[in-house]
Amino acid sequence: MGREIYDIFVIGGGINGCGIARDAIGRGYSVALAEMNDFASGTSSGATKLIHGGLRYLEHYEFRLVRESLMEREILWAMAPHIIWPLRFVLPYHKGGIRPAWLIRLGLFLYDHLGGRKLLPATDVLDMRKDPAGKPLKALFTRAFEYSDGWVDDARMVVLNARDAADKGAAIMPRTKVVSARRENGLWHIETTDTVTGRNGSHQARMLVNAAGPWVDHVIRSAFGQNEAHHVRLVQGSHIVVKKKFDDPRAYFFQNPDNRIIFAIPYEGDFTLIGTTDRDYTADPKDVRISEEETVYLCNAASEYFKEPVKPEDIVWTYSAVRPLYDDGASKAQEATRDYVLKLEGEGAAAPLLNVFGGKLTTYRRLSEHALEKIGAAIGVKGAPWTAKSHLPGGNFAVKGYEAEVAKLKSRYPFLADPHARRLVRRYGTRAETLLGDASGIEDLGRLFGGDLYEAEVRYLVEHEWARHAEDVLWRRTKDGLRLSKEQAQSLEEYMAAIPAMAG
Repeated sequence: MGREIYDIFVIGGGINGCGIARDAIGRGYSVALAEMNDFASGTSSGATKLIHGGLRYLEHYEFRLVRESLMEREILWAMAPHIIWPLRFVLPYHKGGIRPAWLIRLGLFLYDHLGGRKLLPATDVLDMRKDPAGKPLKALFTRAFEYSDGWVDDARMVVLNARDAADKGAAIMPRTKVVSARRENGLWHIETTDTVTGRNGSHQARMLVNAAGPWVDHVIRSAFGQNEAHHVRLVQGSHIVVKKKFDDPRAYFFQNPDNRIIFAIPYEGDFTLIGTTDRDYTADPKDVRISEEETVYLCNAASEYFKEPVKPEDIVWTYSAVRPLYDDGASKAQEATRDYVLKLEGEGAAAPLLNVFGGKLTTYRRLSEHALEKIGAAIGVKGAPWTAKSHLPGGNFAVKGYEAEVAKLKSRYPFLADPHARRLVRRYGTRAETLLGDASGIEDLGRLFGGDLYEAEVRYLVEHEWARHAEDVLWRRTKDGLRLSKEQAQSLEEYMAAIPAMAG
């Protein structure tokens, strides 16, 4: 009795769940969100990390999705210029290649003109015999197209949406599993379990949003007791990270003989990210791992282009994720729609349920707006769309102001080495000053765990971003796992186990 009745209860702490929670709380709804693990621990940290229009989706006539994605690129860049930035892509081609030059040129013309490009530079044609981008590639590739898209730190985008939702008053509950949800007297009654403490919780809400990503059907079956839920097609995408293959700041778009494409992207300064694969997946999403077949495929596909082959022994890290695509009956995994589908259930006095299927990083903000339209229709409209002109935490600086922010941080904290200052601004933007506080020397940042990861940053992530384990810090809040040894990672885990979880 007396317990708060939320307007909206969101299941799932990936990009869609956190995006919907943030949008809803900003419009005046009361919101709670439960994520059974850490934020972005599933699909949302396993992407190719692009804010892109989806050039290859044009082949499958997904014009609505491509246009929406293209329009979102610059909106998201302005929202979060610390974790999102423009990236030029080089698409090499040769006579007799997979796709003729006229088809690529037509696709890129649509790409340039379909979706409100203002700041990103237009498509260009390169002579690879003269351009530096041709240097690491085989001599066969004498020409290339160059076009614009964007890069994003995907897991940080998720946690910053969660952080902003919490700052605005949402009840954000990571490591909280929804075990049951039932309708009773026009409300949802939701039972949860804290997976750390084992403590059970009970919640009430006027509306439920199922944004559990690859687990969306599992939630429908287990929490709601609907055994016939088969709405998503799970598709595995795997990536490999190797030591830096090229010095050029641009990325490559490679076309494979099987009509699939892969990217080779500058990654975390010292590495190259290569991916992704596309294959159907039927096991539990939490068990997804790169297969030997996928490893060989990515190495061989990249080696078709690079002078210096990519070998399995070059790999320093791999990651895989399962994309929950809406099952549209497509015959091949790479042909299944990347568009999202929102299904509203519950009419009249029944408490409404919104199931979220599919989606991608680039369109999460628009997906959230469309979800709020359905939420408004179901339980009443509150507030107007607001996120297009907003900033994610730390992103309140000029869209092209990254260098100025680095200079400002180095001026205030002159003891920071340039790479360290750059990484802090890339991760935290204007909130880097909150992290550093009154530090007047590097020793004030406390214990060094490896690389440039100091105690002050770890404590900030525990206190403000719900980090509890070394994995949360090393592979989601940052990518410092690429630079720390196993012994250093274990030392960090032991340190974090001794300090209390504090974020709220």
